[in-house]
Amino acid sequence: MRETPRPQGTADGSGTEPPQPRPGRALAHTTGAFGSGSPHRSDGRPPHTPRGARHTGPAGRPGTTPPVPGRPALLLALTVTLPVLFGLITWQVVARGPLARLDERVSRALAGRGPEPLTELLADLGATYVALPVLAVATAYAVRRGHRVRALYAWLAMALVPAVVVPLKLLVDRAGPLTAETGYYPSGHTATALVAYGGAALLIHRRLVPVAALLTVATGTGLVLRGYHWPLDVVAAACLFALLGLAPGRFTPIGTRRSSGRTPSRRTGPS
Repeated sequence: MRETPRPQGTADGSGTEPPQPRPGRALAHTTGAFGSGSPHRSDGRPPHTPRGARHTGPAGRPGTTPPVPGRPALLLALTVTLPVLFGLITWQVVARGPLARLDERVSRALAGRGPEPLTELLADLGATYVALPVLAVATAYAVRRGHRVRALYAWLAMALVPAVVVPLKLLVDRAGPLTAETGYYPSGHTATALVAYGGAALLIHRRLVPVAALLTVATGTGLVLRGYHWPLDVVAAACLFALLGLAPGRFTPIGTRRSSGRTPSRRTGPS
């Protein structure tokens, strides 16, 4: 026996009423149940299709307004800013401009400060016999996990350090803070620390990048406090090799890319 009786005509001979929907039927699946032209699940959640979850812009097109800046925008800003800053510093050092004279005054005030064993230890963080073994361990870890392209690029970046720094030292020919000898610009120890520790961090895990940055800053601090380099030597090396040291994170071996977690999975059963 049906729970809902069939509609009957009225006494005055009028027509039958339209059938009444039963509770619990698929009314929620019909178009316009929760909004005009927008299909919804019976439990009130949006459908599992990518288009159903997208927000539209002013013209009705998918997307967000305004666009949210991401890592490519930051990388582009650094790509433009760092070379310009390096060029400005180099020009001031060669011409012995106001920035270079201020740099010399600051260096003379800082040189010799701090406990010597500690500052010497910090300066040695940029030595090849300290930084390269760290990069070698990270390389072995990356190769074992199949990231051979990243490991190769990290060592290519490290090979570029002397190839770039040595000609610049000869070209600029800047004397050191505590010596008349030349060849102190830019700082090779700072460049070695940045590329080695930055590359090692990206080969192991991106969360180690702040640790690599801290080690690079510690290296530069030790070099300045020991009187081995002017502050601008350190800053220029960081500007010149920052992108090179962080670039291994841009390389991903073929076949290791994962699909985005925001991509909804298809469901074969009913929603």
